[in-house]
Amino acid sequence: MQNDYSGLSSFLSNPILNTDSYKASHFLQYPADASAMFSYVESRGGRYERTVFFGLQMLLKQYLCKPINDDMIDEAKAFFAVHGEPFNEAGWRYIVTQYGGYLPVRIRAVPEGSVVPTGNVLMTVECDDPQVFWLASYLETMLLRVWYPITVATQSWYVRQTIRRALEKSSDDMTQLPFKLHDFGARGVSSAESAAIGGAAHLVSFMGSDTVLGVMAANRYYREDMAAYSVPAAEHSTITSWGRAGEIDAYANMIRRFAKPGAIVAVVSDSYDLFAALEMWGTQLKQSVIDSGATLVIRPDSGDPQTIVMESLRRLDGFFGSTVNGKGRRVLNHVRVLQGDGVNPDTIEQILAAADQAGYAADNLVFGIGGALLQRVDRDTQRFAMKCSAIRLGDTWHDVVKDPVTDTGKRSKGGRLTLLRNARTGAYRTVAEPRRWEESMIEGEWEDAMHTVFDTGRLLVDTSLADVRVRAQTEES
Repeated sequence: MQNDYSGLSSFLSNPILNTDSYKASHFLQYPADASAMFSYVESRGGRYERTVFFGLQMLLKQYLCKPINDDMIDEAKAFFAVHGEPFNEAGWRYIVTQYGGYLPVRIRAVPEGSVVPTGNVLMTVECDDPQVFWLASYLETMLLRVWYPITVATQSWYVRQTIRRALEKSSDDMTQLPFKLHDFGARGVSSAESAAIGGAAHLVSFMGSDTVLGVMAANRYYREDMAAYSVPAAEHSTITSWGRAGEIDAYANMIRRFAKPGAIVAVVSDSYDLFAALEMWGTQLKQSVIDSGATLVIRPDSGDPQTIVMESLRRLDGFFGSTVNGKGRRVLNHVRVLQGDGVNPDTIEQILAAADQAGYAADNLVFGIGGALLQRVDRDTQRFAMKCSAIRLGDTWHDVVKDPVTDTGKRSKGGRLTLLRNARTGAYRTVAEPRRWEESMIEGEWEDAMHTVFDTGRLLVDTSLADVRVRAQTEES
């Protein structure tokens, strides 16, 4: 008998079930006269001092721009009845009859690609329909997952700054920057959705990726024809399948198949003995590499990253020679080194520093990151939280604040919040409406940095990846 797993996609796409169990009971826990609610998302601090806002548009298009229906309600009702939680069937049926199934929430956010200091509001969620005001909190589980693309985009942005500084110091060619960090993370993530979301987030700062789902997500959700590129590259099986005695034939096949004038071909070369392979490349295969007109990128894949990269650079320099550029650094002829093993933001900085100290330009190096790029982050990397900050009781708004004496770092903000940006200095300031105009606005300097991106099923801002990239790069320093 063939199993039918078609129901899996059904409940995964049901917003009523895309929550935490205890949320189902919360509609009974608020004050009886509650009529509206306001929540916000922020990074309370963490590994990086600033965050690159990205990924909300993907989430909204995938989950909130589609209406709920009676079948979804029936599915959720049946689940919670057995699961042990009450279920607000009347509230969800009201959304279908009153709003055609579209959730009546208003979401404001900073433009995607904005680089904002931690401790500031990044997005807000408000519901002012007294019948379903609790939606602003019910959606927390779904919406707070924006922490993931923000954190990946932030990490890649910071690595970009490290590589950019190295290029500015040692290279004559800054156009290579977008291709210096390649995404190898698809197989190291927890799900296909993570590969898509995290892979797209990396592309805010770079244009090289082997994570197909990430490139597809960036293309589809951010209106890009082709968000990233790759090159023909060998893996260990395509080398070792020739046998150890045929290793040089495997390398020669890569040159014959893919090395064309102006092309780039990457070949993993440590399946047996990296240093013996480097000698093959620099002696028996040297002329075929030169004659091809391509750039050969050799990938060591084991050993201490810094030690192996530096030794590879020195040996390849001895075989192929190098040219001294305008910054007084050596650039290898015909070959480059791709380090994809043991790579993280710290080792990238260390390898670039070692290369510069040895007199080699950053041109010679390309990096690939796997698990450290898309998987070695969590919500606490940047201490993300979504909290209710205001509730309307009757006709009056009241601030809502969490303030635990046991951890002052978890104190939340109160009020209906927005983010201001100083047009002259670029500084940001989180303030509460409507007091922001009287207390924080200086004529001609401060402006609202947030805009409404979603309202009751309608996406009001559909930004492109090109615009996101421009915003992120504008903040480089």
